[in-house]
Amino acid sequence: MNPAVQRCFDWLVDGAPGAPTPADTVARLCPELVAAGIPLHRVEAFVRTLHPHIVGRSFVWTHGSDGVVVRENSYAFLSSPAFLENPVSAVFADGKPARHRLADASARRGELLDGLAREGFTDFYAGPLRFLNGTVHAITFATKAPSGFTDEHVGALDQILRPLSRVAEIFALSRTAVNLLNTYVGRGTGERVMSGKIVRGDMESIRCALWFSDLRDFTGLSARLPPGRIIGVLNELFDCQVPAIEAHGGEVLKFMGDGLLAVFPTGMGPSDREVCDGALLAAREAFAALDARNARADAVPPITFGVALHVGDVAYGNIGGAGRLDFTCIGSAVNLAARLEGLTGKLGRRVVVSAEFAALASGAPVRLGAFELKGVPGQVEAFAPSE
Repeated sequence: MNPAVQRCFDWLVDGAPGAPTPADTVARLCPELVAAGIPLHRVEAFVRTLHPHIVGRSFVWTHGSDGVVVRENSYAFLSSPAFLENPVSAVFADGKPARHRLADASARRGELLDGLAREGFTDFYAGPLRFLNGTVHAITFATKAPSGFTDEHVGALDQILRPLSRVAEIFALSRTAVNLLNTYVGRGTGERVMSGKIVRGDMESIRCALWFSDLRDFTGLSARLPPGRIIGVLNELFDCQVPAIEAHGGEVLKFMGDGLLAVFPTGMGPSDREVCDGALLAAREAFAALDARNARADAVPPITFGVALHVGDVAYGNIGGAGRLDFTCIGSAVNLAARLEGLTGKLGRRVVVSAEFAALASGAPVRLGAFELKGVPGQVEAFAPSE
């Protein structure tokens, strides 16, 4: 093996030290291969992942450019002509490398290769990145050298693919873990779990605004609709809320059937007032999305929900059995928020807030009265936010 290529090989075998991300690895490897005598002008690595919306990412390096461009592809991309005509789709399918000489103008090649040919590329090589779990990912190399790649160049690239596959797999496993944690437990909670907060009983006290919401007449809907349709309605319900909550600094902690618990942490930059105002803005946006959903001709049946907002201290951490934990928040503040939500239907209000929340949020809240709530001592003052 060419000594310069051997150095690239050894660097990858050692875990690509000094390159903490996939983009950094590609950005460093490609110029090193060029310096080793391989005439690379464009390299693109495709790595699939587990994510509810993103099928995978690609990392594009071009000769003379600054850094690497990272692109995310949706699941719809897999059925698009741009992908199906791409040699990478064949590599994914059969795990075999693909070589295309681009100088032959008469050959039908598809959008990607025809575009590269028009840009002056002469040769294209796609190789598999084989992971230990049996999945196949891919990386492509293209050159503008008049004679294309030599057999020696392709052989060197094949050698590099072996350790590169292991490095790519390590990055992919780490990203998959983060994706799954963010999807199922939330971004903030996922970061805590990844940082080692996995011992049962690990708790911390945080101050936060609490959001508790619940679908109205869920029992009636369940009696009238088949289970599959109920799942669809719940997904539409949460689609109205989750984007608004996350856009204003909140994190969804838990879906409880037709209910949702979210927190907006305070004391982490924004003031208490800014956090409470953000929660109110999230509520307004969520109900705007709900109104838009209900206005659609196919939105059957119309749905509605109530939101209670409170602010207080909670214990935030993991509880459960020895081998099955749940990261959540508990405390009297959570109970109060859940009980307040029950007032939304009784009072005909979309949003009900506690006295503590009303005192911090901007505007002049409307007092709704004092109420006895199950499990909460004394009477509780309830307010509606100002318009």
